[in-house]
Amino acid sequence: MTHQFYNKYSRGMKGVSFLIVLLLVGLLAPLLAPHNPLDTNLTQRLHPPNSTYPFGTDHVGRCILSRILYGMRISVGGAFLIMISTLLISLPIGLIAGYKSRKGTFFLRIMDGFLAVPDIVLTIAIVGVLGQGFINMMIAVVIVRWANYVRIVRSFVLNICEEDYIKGARMAGNTHFQVMVRYIIPFIFTPLAVFISLDMGKIVLLMAGLSFLGLGVQPPTPEWGVMLHDGASYFQSAPHVMLFPGLFVLLFVLACQLISEDLKKNSGEL
Repeated sequence: MTHQFYNKYSRGMKGVSFLIVLLLVGLLAPLLAPHNPLDTNLTQRLHPPNSTYPFGTDHVGRCILSRILYGMRISVGGAFLIMISTLLISLPIGLIAGYKSRKGTFFLRIMDGFLAVPDIVLTIAIVGVLGQGFINMMIAVVIVRWANYVRIVRSFVLNICEEDYIKGARMAGNTHFQVMVRYIIPFIFTPLAVFISLDMGKIVLLMAGLSFLGLGVQPPTPEWGVMLHDGASYFQSAPHVMLFPGLFVLLFVLACQLISEDLKKNSGEL
């Protein structure tokens, strides 16, 4: 029995555990970081991992481990803020567009326009208009991602509205708001969570890509994409400068993938 429980939940729990650890490490970065992430020391530049600098130093002698720990606040915390903001916008629109399907045509036409352009291209264009910086990057990603969630929520709601219990709830005298809150949202939570957990990794990759291109977080702020950008010129002579921040991006995306697959598997068994 214990073995079956472990097999069923081990992958997802590993992903959840890793995300929790990342969040805690980001919050406790001032206590865990061995050095100030902004302190430079040109006499220690591009040092490989050692006892003083466990992940080595970058091109201006900054501690890579300290910058990665502080970077979690921006990379991981920023991804969560983007996701929350996107859901606050998309969930009500998707619910209304699906519940009142005839009135959702206007939103569908807007979404088609957003979805017709690749995310990275549209995000770069919006950041180009708004300007560089962390806040503008977050706004751009939310603008790009909201249409995906509206379409997904709408499709879930359309399927659920065909069920007999929804019709029964309407006939029982429940208001439209009560039907959506009591009978629709609880049933779309699990499939939506599958998409959210997978999309979190995509958002971190998108943020890192924008910072790598110089359009997101700006140096010397510690952020995983900024660190990849700073280390690109030294990849052959000092590969550790890019290796460690790239590894943490990979681990975060992998954790999100494990959670998504576990949720999808368990939702299929319900």
